[in-house]
Amino acid sequence: MSADMWSYNPGSNHTPGTRLIGFEVEASDGHIGKVDEHTEDVDASYVVVDTGPWIFGKHVLIPAGTIVRVDVNDEKIHVNLTRDQIKDSPAYDRNEHRGDADYRGLLGQYYGKDHS
Repeated sequence: MSADMWSYNPGSNHTPGTRLIGFEVEASDGHIGKVDEHTEDVDASYVVVDTGPWIFGKHVLIPAGTIVRVDVNDEKIHVNLTRDQIKDSPAYDRNEHRGDADYRGLLGQYYGKDHS
């Protein structure tokens, strides 16, 4: 998987240094939760989303390259993933997976495959 999956899209309106915690996250087919944490690490950027009651408080790590638009005024992030793609993503454990290159590789394979 290319580093682009782990970098913010230039056209997403993301400005480095913007605090995204608390922003609502919208999949292509509906709301999925709020940003719990995010990084701007070179070639390793991501957001962690707290899905709340939607999938029983699960946290999911989403590569920054899936973000298509950051709306600072409305405090929303839009991703090019469906709710099912996110719901079925590999389990995330912040104590185990934060900064783990193998886990990022697994996610890159998952989000990079054809889900149609």
